[in-house]
Amino acid sequence: MKSEERRDFNKGSQQWDAEMFRVNLANGVAEIIIRETNLSKDMAALDFGCGTGLVTLRLQPLVGTITGADSSQGMLSVLEEKIRAQGLTNVRTAFLDFEKGDRMEEKFHLIVCSMALHHVPDTTALFRLWHEMLLPGGRLCFSDLDTEDGSFHSDKTGVFHFGFNREHLRKLLHSTGFSAVRDVTATSVSREVKGKGKCEFPIFLIVADK
Repeated sequence: MKSEERRDFNKGSQQWDAEMFRVNLANGVAEIIIRETNLSKDMAALDFGCGTGLVTLRLQPLVGTITGADSSQGMLSVLEEKIRAQGLTNVRTAFLDFEKGDRMEEKFHLIVCSMALHHVPDTTALFRLWHEMLLPGGRLCFSDLDTEDGSFHSDKTGVFHFGFNREHLRKLLHSTGFSAVRDVTATSVSREVKGKGKCEFPIFLIVADK
């Protein structure tokens, strides 16, 4: 059963990176983003729903600036600790809860998002926001689960979608004003599922241009 309530991502944020499947998943997604996008030092990038910055920091050396935005201050605090520890000057954080009406004035050449879309009730509203936040000619890259039966999350709090149908998302993006929409399989996650044993969950990356 899908959730009707939001998840508190502040809980467990300090231990988030201890789960190696999360680190491996972020690395896999970042590698495909790098392959599918000509990153450059002229780019201002946004990592929407950045969590602890696993993807943010993989892209950081390849762009001019990157902002990690999230609705969890606990997650952002972990990323801020990493920024300080590494002495990074081109990475900043932003608290952004778009479901409560938060908006950013800044526009970006690139918006990336990894495994956050299924936590957002209104997918179309988020696509509209991303389109507004991109500069003309900007690019969107986001990853999430292919449609599944809910087995991926043992705790379904804050899970509003059991994965997505890629064709449906492509149509939504076109209707929102995006063009050149395409998808690839980015990586997959192997997890033990109660009563089913080890299951494989494909992760897609959709790329779209403004």
